Amino acid sequence: MQRNLVNLALVLGILFVIMGCVCPSQRNQTSVQNSQSEPATTSDNKTSGDPPSTSSKDKKKDEGDFVAEHEAVSNSRYVEIDRQIKRDKLLERAADGLNQALILPHDIFLRAQDCGEMNAYYKAEDSSVTVCYELMENFFNDFKSNGYDDKKAYDMMFDATRFVFLHEIGHALIDTYKLPITANEEDAADRCSSFINLEELGQDGVKAVLAAAEAFQIESKQSAGHAKNMADEHLLQEQRFYNSLCMLYGSNPDKYPVIVEKGFLPKERAVRCPTEYQRTVESWQVLLAPWRK
Repeated sequence: MQRNLVNLALVLGILFVIMGCVCPSQRNQTSVQNSQSEPATTSDNKTSGDPPSTSSKDKKKDEGDFVAEHEAVSNSRYVEIDRQIKRDKLLERAADGLNQALILPHDIFLRAQDCGEMNAYYKAEDSSVTVCYELMENFFNDFKSNGYDDKKAYDMMFDATRFVFLHEIGHALIDTYKLPITANEEDAADRCSSFINLEELGQDGVKAVLAAAEAFQIESKQSAGHAKNMADEHLLQEQRFYNSLCMLYGSNPDKYPVIVEKGFLPKERAVRCPTEYQRTVESWQVLLAPWRK
């Protein structure tokens, strides 16, 4: 498994070069882009960036906003990351991008804070999405354990956190819009995150999916053999790893062939990924159409 992790790191490095990721990070621009963004094009030349048209009578009334909230950090270990998030207005930027894209029936609050536990969650009781600093610290330690230096591990921590944040936004949208979900909601939230990252956020979104995939693989090694994982509502981390790579590969097989060529995504799964990705995109476009601005 350790050899596989090292090999994956090499492959991700190749992908970053292919995508031109030697440019400065765009982390401060984390937001869902509005309809002026260029539409993404899938492998079969279908344009998937434009949501289905919705008549004005089907449009919902906008009565809420995504709202960034900050609380005082209580654990001195997280003072610096809390300062950076506030200084760079990461929550405010995310809220602004989401507000440009989506109609809400009520406010949804976005929070980053120390929680006393390693977690990220959507809370229906007060319509809030929270990312815990303990989870971000765990991502940093995971990437460090996989051989990255402090700077690279820190950057990848933010990339993986972007995926988790949009996963929780997926839960918030499912609950707020009362969206029909016919299978595992955790998987649906993962696919919502992949959809937003790959369709709306460009290169930053690709990095988020890649970082999350690597974190899933690292954590699968750490949690291997734990019986409670089989009963958890989340998919196994191994499954989330393959699903994330399938979404990325399926979004553009010609751009990401190295994922299959190096054996990280089995060919038997890869051949179905373009259709799997397109169905994910179309499903979320239809579900969100009445709520798009």
